[in-house]
Amino acid sequence: MGVTSGLPRVQSVAFAPAATRHFSRTSWEEGSDVDLDSVAYGFMASQALFSGLELGLFDKIAAGGEKGLTAQELWEAVGIKAPRVTTLLTALTAVKCLRRSSDGYYTLSPNTARFMVSSSKNYYGDYLQYQIGRQFYHRMGALPDVMTTGKAPSYASWFSDPEVAKTYTQAQHNGSMATAKYLVKKKLELGGITDMLDVGGGSGAFSYVFTDATPGLKSTVLELPEVCRTGESIKTQQSQDVQDRVRFVELDATSPDWPVSDASFDIVLMSYISGSVPEGVILPLYKNAFKALRPGGRLLVHDFMVDDSLAGPALGALWGLQHVTVNASGLGLCPAEIISRMSLAGFDGSKCETVEMIHGMTKLIVAHKS
Repeated sequence: MGVTSGLPRVQSVAFAPAATRHFSRTSWEEGSDVDLDSVAYGFMASQALFSGLELGLFDKIAAGGEKGLTAQELWEAVGIKAPRVTTLLTALTAVKCLRRSSDGYYTLSPNTARFMVSSSKNYYGDYLQYQIGRQFYHRMGALPDVMTTGKAPSYASWFSDPEVAKTYTQAQHNGSMATAKYLVKKKLELGGITDMLDVGGGSGAFSYVFTDATPGLKSTVLELPEVCRTGESIKTQQSQDVQDRVRFVELDATSPDWPVSDASFDIVLMSYISGSVPEGVILPLYKNAFKALRPGGRLLVHDFMVDDSLAGPALGALWGLQHVTVNASGLGLCPAEIISRMSLAGFDGSKCETVEMIHGMTKLIVAHKS
């Protein structure tokens, strides 16, 4: 899959945790039957949103002030003097991203203004534009073939392309920073821990937040080589104190041997790892985590999950399906599947805790080593 090179630097702005956003389509979560047209044509609305981000439409309308901008003014602003711009504006208005006044001025809906304008503290348009729009959207087009053949690239092979790794890691960073802050502030008591292992830690976002919140804590991030390079670059944006206490080590986390000592960590974190590796690798990952933890240490598994009923929520289920396109031998996750493997790895399953994280999408499972 081709990814545009020369991407702009992703802005260091806050990403509002999805725990505070309630965007699940009511047609998915309510009623007794499927709205087939909404499901079948939903991809068109997705591309309208991504195109608006690519053209900078939302920033330009925001800059137009309270009155907004006309179609002709937006043609000028985006540098495309053609009716197709108005067609895009009409689509964005129809799906409620924009509002159009009776005299032809376009303004932003409240959610668009809050989340899709780059100057907003809650902006996460970069994540949608680069990771979802440019990467995962195209991977999902391969889903029918992957379901039939069972053949798909692994994350390791996908991320061997430096531009793919850079785009993915940068786009994910702000979201992971906000999720980590939400976790530390609302869900998890870190206590007096001193050593953390961040397995598949991407940009290092969780490590930056955890070390910043915990004096003296040191974190080791295990990641694929190309991801480590982007992570090291992002690390330079952190305080010097945090930089000194976070280090990257190149490793495919699916490797049976980790370059760490046994019983040397208080926390092992795996965020978005369990759903990104083949099913047969999950138990060995948890066994490695058990070995790496000191007695009393905790394994934190954060990922896209559905409820144990396997009936939803929809966004967690759809993310599990998206992972199939880059992990054909993977497992759709729910707490019971995670906890059963934690138990086999040596953790006490009866003491595992399940915590809701990003509303309708992710959960956190906490396991303790006796």
